[in-house]
Amino acid sequence: QVQLVESGGGLVQPGGSLRLSCLASGFTLDKDVIGWFRQAPGKEREGVSCINSSDGSTYYPRSVKGRFTASRDNAKNTVYLQMNSLKPEDTAVYYCAAGEVMSMSPQAYDYWGQGTQVTVSS
Repeated sequence: QVQLVESGGGLVQPGGSLRLSCLASGFTLDKDVIGWFRQAPGKEREGVSCINSSDGSTYYPRSVKGRFTASRDNAKNTVYLQMNSLKPEDTAVYYCAAGEVMSMSPQAYDYWGQGTQVTVSS
């Protein structure tokens, strides 16, 4: 059974950092694309990163480029999202998802985790 489990969310002050983890089970990450998405109340789900597990290539939209970094540890079947210089507008539930192509569209992903809350507030 394919399962993705996010962890690492929490409350952080503006300017702070968090590292999210996405642990995959039921499949190995070495050939998949893992996307990170977020959804704030009343807003559409937004892609913030994707990483190709086979070669480590990444993509970031302008909203997070230079602040967020995705990485993977295939031996641990885990993908990470390091988030630095966090802003209040980064507050959202963050999800990881598995797919086959590099995309910021949620429709490109087949499997989703349950999400982890990130709150940026003083």
